[in-house]
Amino acid sequence: MSDIKAITGQTRPVKFTASKRNKAKKGFGQTILKGLVLPILILAVWQLAGNMQLVSSIVLPTPKDIALSFKDLIASGELWANLKISIWRAAVGFLLGGSIGIILGAIVGFSRKSEDYLDPSLQMLRTVPHLAVTPLFILWFGFGEISKILLISMGAFFPIYINTFQGIRGVDKKLFEVAKVLEFSPLKQMTKLILPAALPNILLGVRLSLGVAWLGLVVAELMGSTAGIGYMIMDARQFSQTSVVFVGIIIFAVVGKLTDSFVRLLETRLLRWRDSYQGKN
Repeated sequence: MSDIKAITGQTRPVKFTASKRNKAKKGFGQTILKGLVLPILILAVWQLAGNMQLVSSIVLPTPKDIALSFKDLIASGELWANLKISIWRAAVGFLLGGSIGIILGAIVGFSRKSEDYLDPSLQMLRTVPHLAVTPLFILWFGFGEISKILLISMGAFFPIYINTFQGIRGVDKKLFEVAKVLEFSPLKQMTKLILPAALPNILLGVRLSLGVAWLGLVVAELMGSTAGIGYMIMDARQFSQTSVVFVGIIIFAVVGKLTDSFVRLLETRLLRWRDSYQGKN
């Protein structure tokens, strides 16, 4: 057990002292502040241009107008009602597509025969854009939830499938020889050797899959929907409520960023044993 951990690079996580924790929190706070500099600068210039009436408010409303629309949507309950529906669709589609992607990625990764039979067709389907298959999904499944969830799951499937497949195939062959010497069972090889070595690729696939699932949600809700953030955007566009359109765009961006940050936090927790280059300060 200790031999495999040493070979795969898994070491016991270092216990942080109070000073190190404070230093880490301080560094995290500084990172957030640095990331806010550019958005604040853009908002200031944007508001100034709006106050000077350099751009029409219908074409580009000011941040203040967008904030007021945001407040009105929250007060009416419309924003929360549409957001709940969008998150539910994205979550179900991601879970469906992601779980199938991990299963097929593992099957193809372990079996050359499965790769020969399945991978060419899957790679061909991967290149088909969402917009190209949306009319088919509507014809087959109608405008209901099934077509939207299947469209989202189709986008979520491929990043996890590819990264799971590549993660398994990227495991060092020498590790299997060591496992054979240590007489590891197939199950033990899977849990103690292959999964930890492939986990960075799998988590990368999860991050990419969440992003694509969110994009698939936008496509699904912009075409034939009666609820959701995408529907709210389309409805606002018809009445030239540009500030509401911007609220919807911001919601998509914020929720997408939150899900990505959650997976990055998960990476930090699960891959603490990895000693990789973190970039220069």
